[in-house]
Parts: sequence; structure tokens; C-alpha cells
Amino acid sequence: MGAPHGGGPRGAGAPGAADAPAALEALRGTGAEIRDAGPGDAVAGVSPRWVALPGDTEQVAALMRVCASLDLAAVPTGGGTRLHWGRPPERCDLLVGTRRLNRILEHASGDLVVRVQAGTAVEDLAGVLAAAGQELALDVPSGGRTVGGVLATAAAGPRRLRYGTARDLLIGITVVLADGTVARSGGKVVKNVAGYDLGKLFTGSYGTLGIITEAAFRLHPAAPARCWTTVRLPGPESWADPAGVVGPAALATALAASQTEPSAVELDWSAPSGAVTVCALFEGPAADGRARAVQDLTGGHGPGEVTGEAPSWWGAIPGGGAPDEVLLELRVPPASADRALRAVAARGLPARVRGSLASAVLHVALPARTGGPEFAAFVSGVRDDVRPLGGRLTVLAAPRELARRVDPWGPVGALPLMRRVKERFDPGRRMSPGRLAEGL
Repeated sequence: MGAPHGGGPRGAGAPGAADAPAALEALRGTGAEIRDAGPGDAVAGVSPRWVALPGDTEQVAALMRVCASLDLAAVPTGGGTRLHWGRPPERCDLLVGTRRLNRILEHASGDLVVRVQAGTAVEDLAGVLAAAGQELALDVPSGGRTVGGVLATAAAGPRRLRYGTARDLLIGITVVLADGTVARSGGKVVKNVAGYDLGKLFTGSYGTLGIITEAAFRLHPAAPARCWTTVRLPGPESWADPAGVVGPAALATALAASQTEPSAVELDWSAPSGAVTVCALFEGPAADGRARAVQDLTGGHGPGEVTGEAPSWWGAIPGGGAPDEVLLELRVPPASADRALRAVAARGLPARVRGSLASAVLHVALPARTGGPEFAAFVSGVRDDVRPLGGRLTVLAAPRELARRVDPWGPVGALPLMRRVKERFDPGRRMSPGRLAEGL
């Protein structure tokens, strides 16, 4: 690592003091706003030298051409709410913010399609679409989230059960590659990168392949009515496997297979013991009646509470999003969710578990005060337990003293393919280098 700068370490490879004025002049020559980085601009603890705020795709491309010519490493950011997620970059000279790329370029309401710039705030887009009786059915938490950030981190909300994830709703994308090439795929194609589906590659890429500048999505009519059914189940110590007291996985499977057609089935639980809350969302015609019709599926744990408003925790990732949060993502086949929850309980640490039961994507927040040995034992123990189930545990965010004790990503079966894609799109390793598994 290089010398400290702006409150945190910088990676090697940045221009020396004598080269910095020339580099700064070249960056400003692109037309983008350029400023010195501050303490709030750190990426997983690594501070950039400068922050660039381009106003359009052409300025992003110009910035990347400068970075290519001077071998500067760039990290894109939207609202900055997830900059502490992932591995620290090997180096970070330029933070490229997209907040000025905030226009809704086209809303073809008759075709249920919208095209927006990547820096558009999720809540701003939702407001425009709601006025037309439509929505982008991702329902991710807002709080500064941008469209590009949602794609780069592959964020998805509770209704992924019915509508799918960002990859499923994305129909077109514009990106700027590490050498400044502008590439488009999907709707309204101008230039393709032959043989690659850019939308799928860039969703969840954490900025390691290039910078998303525009995206087009398939929309849905806004639901005329919504109702939630909430049921409280006993803790995992009372679940039987494979038969006995119904557990959350069995309830979610029954709900998803029922004719009531829930749009989402979510879980909220304070581990390692205590009751587990399961909540299902019903949308559209007769939503209230469908919500009440699931009472026979609750396994004798009461009729459940039916309301017209979501629980306060609905769709919110546990932990609060602070830079020192300890947040894990647990993915298992839906039928194995109960055993995965028991694996969390068996570690004995206080944890908040929340997420989708129907797709079994759960987030686990541990206290920030968790000790290093306890954290390492929790991660390795849960991984050992869920691996035979076809599951995996990823460390999304943790203070550096904890993160260094484990491999944040764990075993990744697609690693050889990921390496080839990285080499194809960023052979010089200038785009968020080191942010993904195995330092990709």
C-alpha cells in the first residue's frame, strides 16, 4: 500500500507528486467536475486522490481515456451507500461519482419501458413512475440508492419472488469500459461487445468491469391493492427435520405453491433464539381476501395478522448501513432455509437475520463489537454447515480487523470464468481492482 492520503491508505501506482498537477489538468480537461477526495470518499477504507463528477456518458468516457493513458485506477460510485461493501481496492486514484447523471431519459409508458441515467435516485424514479400508475418492481431501500448502484451491487427487494431481480428487469445498458470505449447492449443497441450480455455481466460486478452510465428497464403497472399477512413461529429449537413443527422454509414453500400467489415471503429473526416472524405480501385484485386465505397454511401458529401496511422492517437490510457494520449474505436452496437458520443459531452469536424465504437470500447482521475470533468461527462454521446444502456465505461488509480474518467471498465456483471476463474487459486492472473474489 502507498502512503496515507485523505484519511486512509492509497494503493500503489498513483502518479507521484511531480505528476499530480499534470494528471489533475488532464482530468479537468474532460469537462467533468474534479475535486480533491475527502475522508467520506474512502472505498472500504482506501482513500482516492480525486473525485470526478461527470455530467454525461461522453465525459465518463473521456475520464477513462485519461485513466488509461496515466494508469490511474478508478472506482465508480452512485449514492455512496455501499462503498464500504466488498474487498478494499488494491489502489484507487479516482472515485467517479454518477450523481450528476440523474436524468430520466425516456419513459414510454405505453410500452412499460423506462430509460434512465445511472445516477438517478431510486426514490426519484419511483415518484415519476407512480404518477403514471407504474413501477420498477425492485423495491430496494432508497436512502440515497441510485439505479447504477442497485445494478452494480445486484440489489433486489422482497418481490424478487414474483418479478425477479435487477438482471431480470433490465432490458438495456450503456457502459464505459476501462479504455474509454462506450458499449451498449439490449434495447436501442448502438455498439455491442460481441458475445457478451453486458446487462448480466455488469449486474453485481461492483465496478470491476467498467462504469454503468445508462439503463433501460421493463416496468409493471402499480398494484391497485396490497396486503400483508404476518405469522410468528417458534424458534429453531422447536423445528423438526424433516417433519414436525412447521419451520419458516416449510411455510414459505406452502405459501409460494398456494393459489393465493404471494408476491413475497420474508423473514425477520433475532438469533440465536426466540420467535421467527414470517410475512407474506399479496398484491392486486382481492389482495385482502387472498391474504386471509392463507390461515390454514400457518401450521397451527395462529391465523396471522392481516394489515394494509408493511411491517417496519419490510425490505430493509439489517444492520443500519454504518461503515463499521458487520453484514453477511447467506444463500441456500429454499428447501434448506430452516437448516441454514439452525446453522446460524448453533454459533450462539446475537444476530439479526432478514430476507427472502422464497428465494432463500438472507442477510445476517452481527454486532459491530463482535470479536475477531468469534467472527472467524461464525463465518467458517456457517460455511461448513451450508456447503453440503448447496449454500454459501459472503461477507458483504466488516471492519478491516474482522475482514482480514476470513476470505470474504469464500469458495467461488465461477472464478475461472470471472478471471477471463476481467481480463477481457479490464486487462490493465484499472477498474476497482481487487474488489471481488480472489482480488479480481
